[in-house]
Amino acid sequence: MTPNAEQPMRTSSRRALSAAILGGATAAGLSLAFAMPAAASDALSDSTLSRVQQGQVLKVCTTGDYAPFSHREDNGDFEGIDIDMAASLAKSLGATVQTVPTSWPTLMEDFTSGKCDIAMSGISVKLDRQAQAYFSQPYQTGGKTPIVRCEDVDKYQTVAQINQPSVRITVNPGGTNERFANEFLSDATRVAHNDNRTIFNNIIEDRADVMVTDAIETQLQASRHPELCSVHPDAPFTFSQKGYLLPLGDNIWKAYVDQWLTQMQGTGEQAAIFDKWING
Repeated sequence: MTPNAEQPMRTSSRRALSAAILGGATAAGLSLAFAMPAAASDALSDSTLSRVQQGQVLKVCTTGDYAPFSHREDNGDFEGIDIDMAASLAKSLGATVQTVPTSWPTLMEDFTSGKCDIAMSGISVKLDRQAQAYFSQPYQTGGKTPIVRCEDVDKYQTVAQINQPSVRITVNPGGTNERFANEFLSDATRVAHNDNRTIFNNIIEDRADVMVTDAIETQLQASRHPELCSVHPDAPFTFSQKGYLLPLGDNIWKAYVDQWLTQMQGTGEQAAIFDKWING
C-alpha cells in the first residue's frame, strides 16, 4: 500500500500546534511564576516584619503596671513575662527591643497611631480591640477572680457577695478590670486607684475589701503578700485569653509572630519564662 502523502504534513501540523500550545502555556506559567514572587515581595516590603529586620529595632508598647506580664521598676526598667518574650522575639529577628511606655486608657490609640510594632502587656483579647488591630494566637488563658485579705475569703466567693454597697472594690481605670466592675459590680462602693503597681495596698491597708482581676495576677500578688489570698483562681468568673496586638491587615507579620509563638510553646521556652516570673 502506498503511504498517504498527507500523513507527514498532518503529523507536522499537529506537532507545530502542540508546540504552540505548550509554548503559550509555558509562557503564561512563567509570567505567573514571575508575577507571584513580585507580589509577595511587595507585600513583604510593606510589612512590619521587613521594617523590623531592616531597622534591627522592635518597638514594643507596654504598660509597665501589670505584673507578672509587664512591670516598670523605680529606675525605669521594664521586667516581666512579656518583656522576656519581647526580647526573644527581637532576637529571632536580629533586632533589639525599644520599649514604648503606654497606659490602659491610651493603649489602643497609641498602638493604632503607629507608635509601636507590637503591644505586649498581658493584653486580654476583646472584640472591640480586635476591630482595630490583629491579635496573635493566644498565649495564656484565664479569667477574672477576686483577691482579698485572707480572713475574708469565704465572704467574697461570688459576684453577688461582692456587688453590695457595703463592699469596697478597688479598680484601676482603662482596662478589663474596670469593664468587669462596670458591668457586674455597679452596686459596690468604688475605690479608684490609678497606679496598678500599688493598688493591692488598698486591700492590705483596709482602704478596700476586694479587687477583681486576672487570676494569674491574684496568684502572683498572693505569693508576694502573705496578707492576701486569691479566691478560686482555678474557677474564675469569666473566660479570657491573652494575645499580642499587631497592626490590622499585616498578615505577613501576624504569620511570623504566630509561628514564633508556636515554637516558643513547643520548645518549652515560654513555659520557662512563665515559671520564672510566677514561681521563681
